[in-house]
Amino acid sequence: MIRGSCLCGQVGYECGSLSGPIVHCHCRTCQKAQASAFNTSARTLRVGFGWTQGEDGLVAFASSPGKLRWFCKACGAHLLSEWIDRPEVVLRIATVDEGLGSVRPQAHIWVSHLPEWDVLPEDALPRYAEGME
Repeated sequence: MIRGSCLCGQVGYECGSLSGPIVHCHCRTCQKAQASAFNTSARTLRVGFGWTQGEDGLVAFASSPGKLRWFCKACGAHLLSEWIDRPEVVLRIATVDEGLGSVRPQAHIWVSHLPEWDVLPEDALPRYAEGME
């Protein structure tokens, strides 16, 4: 079981497993939402995901048509995003507290959005100008 929470601990979630690889997303929207050069995320099936505490402490922002990003109202931590018509939600891996085991990131995506001040880490992960799909 994968369990996670926000920075202040008021909101918690759990899910059974990841349904896709962990990736480092460098898209401009993730940069803005995370206030960082990239976001590390992975998909999990919506049917296996649930809020375990603090669901009333969540607020959503529609970052693009049909896509919501969920944040804790108290601390501002970005916990997940979802395309409302898709069977998966996208976890923010930095909010996972336990349950990933030895699973590691598999790729850098949306590197075409890399800001001029940033450089990709020197790792062996594949790099995609846009998404992997």
